[in-house]
Amino acid sequence: MSIEININCDLGEKSKHHSNKHDPDLLEIVNSANIACGYHAGDNETMNKVVEISKKNGVSIGAHPSFNDPENFGRERMNLSSSEIEKLIIDQYEILQSISSKYGEDVTHIKPHGALNNMACEDIDLATTLAKVIKRINPELIYLVPTGSKMELAAKKFDMKIACEIFADRNYEDDGNLVSRKKPYALITDPEKAKKHVINMVKNQAINCHSGKQIPCEIDSVCIHGDNQSSLATAKSIRNNLLENKLILKPLNKMEKFKNV
Repeated sequence: MSIEININCDLGEKSKHHSNKHDPDLLEIVNSANIACGYHAGDNETMNKVVEISKKNGVSIGAHPSFNDPENFGRERMNLSSSEIEKLIIDQYEILQSISSKYGEDVTHIKPHGALNNMACEDIDLATTLAKVIKRINPELIYLVPTGSKMELAAKKFDMKIACEIFADRNYEDDGNLVSRKKPYALITDPEKAKKHVINMVKNQAINCHSGKQIPCEIDSVCIHGDNQSSLATAKSIRNNLLENKLILKPLNKMEKFKNV
């Protein structure tokens, strides 16, 4: 049986922390776009642009909601109530959906950003709040979550359409969580290393931890971050390697897994 895989990328993240100049090039490589909705980065112009180019390239559109903290690019942890979290997700989804509908497109997946995502990976209550609100927005939405996380566990309880992702350019701790960006070995910046890291994980359906440990898991999607200098080279290298290894690349909403769920 042929294995389907998706490549996703966080896009439209124009801010003082990050340039979005590679977005058009990345949109020729990836299958699904997680689009910043203005709360950690991006604005009306960037959202319109990414949606427009995504449509042209057959890239599926996802919302990338975050804490409302552009100052810290959504990477600082914040303690909010469940109702505040729900409002954050709904508001950002609606902002992007209203732009997408102008192009005859729909937001078909959601992937939380930064600290919100990291916190939900560890905290089942926050993960449950996120799963509930995303299912309530639209049960057809695909929920893109880090594989093996509390987010995946919570989403399974609500019988959601779940896509499990790995990170091409990040190292993992032995508990399956990402190595903190504060540590020197958090990022994988060498495209060759990233390529091998990804193909091993996809073929083995297991996370490669920095220590050499492997954790079996489901893998539907590979995330390439758009905010590293080497993003473009890494993205091309990973895409080509997946194709050479006979994997079938598809947007999330076109994967067989989600056809009849």
